[in-house]
Amino acid sequence: MGLSLRTWVATLGWGVDGHYAVCKIAQSYFEEKTLVAVKKILPAYANGELAAVCSWPDEIKRRPEWSWTYALHFVNTPDNECNYEYSRDCHNDKCVTGAIFNYTSQLMFQFHYNLTEALMFVSHFMGDIHQPLHEGFVGDQGGNKIKLNWYEQETNLHRVWDNKIIESAQEKYYNSSLSVMIHSLQHKLKYAWSNDVPSWESCPPHESACPNPYASESIDLACKYAYKDAAPGTTLGDDYFLSRLPIVEKRIAQGGIRLAATLNRIFSPKPSLAAA
Repeated sequence: MGLSLRTWVATLGWGVDGHYAVCKIAQSYFEEKTLVAVKKILPAYANGELAAVCSWPDEIKRRPEWSWTYALHFVNTPDNECNYEYSRDCHNDKCVTGAIFNYTSQLMFQFHYNLTEALMFVSHFMGDIHQPLHEGFVGDQGGNKIKLNWYEQETNLHRVWDNKIIESAQEKYYNSSLSVMIHSLQHKLKYAWSNDVPSWESCPPHESACPNPYASESIDLACKYAYKDAAPGTTLGDDYFLSRLPIVEKRIAQGGIRLAATLNRIFSPKPSLAAA
């Protein structure tokens, strides 16, 4: 495929660290058959690590031949509409929810599809859909047009949720280490959030992927937490950071759990109960 693995700056979706964390968490919840299938599909340079390629869609989306994928990273709602509707918001199926449906279907039915690309797209978009401002308002482009300060740094609201909260958390609480942060999230999944994990994993019967509720959660969180107290020109500091960090951490964890559950349903399906 001629793909390269290198460091880049993401402008949509969780930043590189957020996507890495989602996929690292997901791989730790793979069933045995899923792990075998994923490692077989991954490009050789990933060395069996899904997290190594989870930001690939951000790397390629600005290339002319991949520009059609740009709209697949988000699904915006009308201004001040704090709810999501597929028929209203996902035009011609070209949005993050439509993309998850499409690429999980490719992984399910395979045929002539490029399964490596499908896997990398699903893994990335499952991260994107859990970033609240990927279901933000059309008018401000999910917070990209809201210019403000993060402490003393000029930035925009979307980038705060992509990168700044995660970077500040690593510096303040995790010894500037992404691996320490991921370990902390895995510990919370095992203990503090253990009772929630089964509901996070679940989809309606006979559905491999169910991203619509994830999008609904994100726009609700965007209205309640991301946009609140974040007007243009505002300086966001400790109050905003400390109250929003738990949201960011839980969304990363949910993204990992749901990515694993989706891939497990595809590659390690449970046998149907025999009819009585």
